[in-house]
Amino acid sequence: MPPISPNRLRPGLLLAGLLGLPLLAPLANAESLYSLKVTNDLFSSSDDGHYTSGVDLMRTTTPEADHWSRRLAGWLPGWTANGLDAVGYQLSHQIYTPKAIERRALIEDDRPYAGLLLGGLSLFDDVQHRGWREASTLNLQVGMVGPAAGGEPLQKGVHDLLDSDEPRGWDHQLENEPIVNLGWHKAWWLQNRWAGMEWEYGPSASWQVGNLYDYLGSGGAIRFGEGLDKSFGIPSVAPALGGRQGFRAHQGFGWYGFVGVEGRYMAHNLLLDGNTFEDSHSVDRREWVGDITAGAVVSFDRWQLAFTNVWRSHEFEAQEEADHFGSITLSTWL
Repeated sequence: MPPISPNRLRPGLLLAGLLGLPLLAPLANAESLYSLKVTNDLFSSSDDGHYTSGVDLMRTTTPEADHWSRRLAGWLPGWTANGLDAVGYQLSHQIYTPKAIERRALIEDDRPYAGLLLGGLSLFDDVQHRGWREASTLNLQVGMVGPAAGGEPLQKGVHDLLDSDEPRGWDHQLENEPIVNLGWHKAWWLQNRWAGMEWEYGPSASWQVGNLYDYLGSGGAIRFGEGLDKSFGIPSVAPALGGRQGFRAHQGFGWYGFVGVEGRYMAHNLLLDGNTFEDSHSVDRREWVGDITAGAVVSFDRWQLAFTNVWRSHEFEAQEEADHFGSITLSTWL
């Protein structure tokens, strides 16, 4: 493989630095929960393609009384400054490819190559009622798709390091395009105890709007285990929007398993429809897409480890089989 020019990496590194600044902001007097999530199709199957890898760095903290995020929440419909429970910052990098990455020619009936770099801001509101709770999330993502996101050099570098197949089709990747996307997610969790375990279960609804995704989604999930009041929600994998996923520090040992389903009406998916303002490779997107999610989470003191499996239905017409991938998330309070 020819050496990767630093000039090709520089735009992506600069953008990642700017988007990642909130992760390094002063912590003031409050602790923050830091999480590293790695998503890869090889965690759950032997395939390499479609949503082939993702890395997310996340910081979640409870804002002080005079924090700007509380003023923002007070201005938003349906939110209040005092009701804001947490604010989260995220830096995410994702790589999408067709299945046959060793081919140089354009593969017209498989999804486009795409690197995606995003910075995110999330507001979380969790309201406990008698026997159930209501969890709300509002998420804003900005970033870049295209060569500036650095997908090509990163994937080639990792494959060269692992001595695996060289991706040869990146000349056909999506062009550079700024990303702005707004998303909302709400879950209603009924709480009970049965068979010696704690249970939470209930429906959820979500939407996203922007030039990356436009969709409406609904579904439901079940959590079962011990110490559910020490943790929040279940892990999610893009483009699905989960709620606040994490745990309270210094609460001893806790664990839970989970199963979730979500159906989405996809009105737009830039990663399949191609660039908004330029000609690029695209495929015929399916409007209805569904996920089944299952996994387990273990936490102790200041640490939490989560493993998630996702089975996703066909996302475009020429897709030969459904996708299966997994993610691992390691979280700690600092």
